Amino acid sequence: MLKYFLYRLLLVIPTFIGITLVVFTVTRFVPGGPVDQAIREARFGALSNSESVSSGDASGPLSDEAIAQLNEMYGFDKPFLIAYTEWLWDFIRLDFGKSYRYGDPVKDMIVSRIPVSIYFGLTSLIVTYLIAIPLGIRKALKHGSVFDNISSSAIFIGYALPSYTVGIILLSFFSFKLGLLPLGGFQDPMFEYFTPLQKVLDRFRHLILPLISYSLGSLAGMTILMKNNIMENMASDYIKTAIAKGRTFKEAMWLHAFRNSIIPIASNLGGVIGLFLAGSFLIENIFNIRGMGQLSFNALVARDFPVVLATLGVSSTVSLVGNILSDLILSLVDPRIKLGR
Repeated sequence: MLKYFLYRLLLVIPTFIGITLVVFTVTRFVPGGPVDQAIREARFGALSNSESVSSGDASGPLSDEAIAQLNEMYGFDKPFLIAYTEWLWDFIRLDFGKSYRYGDPVKDMIVSRIPVSIYFGLTSLIVTYLIAIPLGIRKALKHGSVFDNISSSAIFIGYALPSYTVGIILLSFFSFKLGLLPLGGFQDPMFEYFTPLQKVLDRFRHLILPLISYSLGSLAGMTILMKNNIMENMASDYIKTAIAKGRTFKEAMWLHAFRNSIIPIASNLGGVIGLFLAGSFLIENIFNIRGMGQLSFNALVARDFPVVLATLGVSSTVSLVGNILSDLILSLVDPRIKLGR
């Protein structure tokens, strides 16, 4: 097994290089980068004289010398492969450069945003598993009943609606119309002056709507998966054999069917963790949550390429490691799996 995981870890390297190489290529050739923005600002008379730009008239287009200085400042004057190699080496050393837009170190920006995404992501993950597994079991045991039909209708609606649509609907109704919940954010501006109980309530009020939006799609899919697994295993010959040998229905379900049904869900845990930790572009923007998703989205819109590349690199690494973690969990919960054989 150790040999297998070492092999998987080695495969992370070319996969990561492939992902970042494609995005790095796009950032080098896509229009609207920092140099194009400087030229556009100079054309409209919004760019003032500075040491990094030529001393000519800032109200007109930039000279070739000024454009060359800008390309040198942003590293666009270097050959493509050399520039990518330097960026990759800096990323390995956790040196993500500085933001084009804010001038702040990208590493500090990411470090400040990751805890927020972890908070919302892991909370959604825990809630999803705590609801989906019991609900899926209940639906399997009550298959065809009124409870099963009503819950299935609600689940299919939740699965069909995009998460950002759910977020907008919830925000419009509970925040704008009723005024019961905050419009967004991570906590109240006066949070540090609250009592401990008020802090708990404030965090809960800020969490509930993003939590529903985050987890509704995963909750629906996982519930259906759990129900189908239970029903498939309960109809298997080994369950009938266990009951014929004296096991009760409840014992056969919990000791045999449940254990086998939980394997696909447990093995998916690593990949889900990677997605949650990476944040959600649209959900975090809708609720103004200062997490990784919002940081990535704003950087992409502003063509802030150091931030785009750094957030992509971090999220890709987490996702790739999450896939390996899924294999590890699968080998632990299913004794039939012998990785590497």
